[in-house]
Amino acid sequence: MADRTERIKSIIGKNISDIIQFELRNPKIGFCTVKEVWVSQDFSYARVYVTFLGSKYPKQNLEELNKCKGYVRSSLAKKIDIRKTPSVEFFLDETEEKASHLDEVLKKEQAKLDSMKK
Repeated sequence: MADRTERIKSIIGKNISDIIQFELRNPKIGFCTVKEVWVSQDFSYARVYVTFLGSKYPKQNLEELNKCKGYVRSSLAKKIDIRKTPSVEFFLDETEEKASHLDEVLKKEQAKLDSMKK
C-alpha cells in the first residue's frame, strides 16, 4: 500500500508541475516548482508544497496559484487514471528559509562560544 501511495504522489507531483509550467498562463504566478506532495489515504485530498524561485512576493504568488486550483484539478483529472481525482491545495514550502535561519542562529551561537574561549 505504501508503494502505491508513493507512486501516486509522484505521478500527481509531476503532472501538477507540468500543468503549472506549461498550461497556466498567469504571469503573476512566476516560476514555480513543486517540492513535495502529500496525499490523503483515500486520495481525495492533496497538499502540494511549492516554492517560487526569484520571487520577492511568494505569498502573493501562492494566492494566485490557489485561485487556479480548480483548473489544475480538472487538468489533472484528464492526465491521471485514478478513481477519485484529489482536490488540490497549494502551500508555501518554507524549509529552505527555516534551514537558513537555523544556520544563522547556529553561527551566532558558535561565534559567542568562540569569543568566550578567548
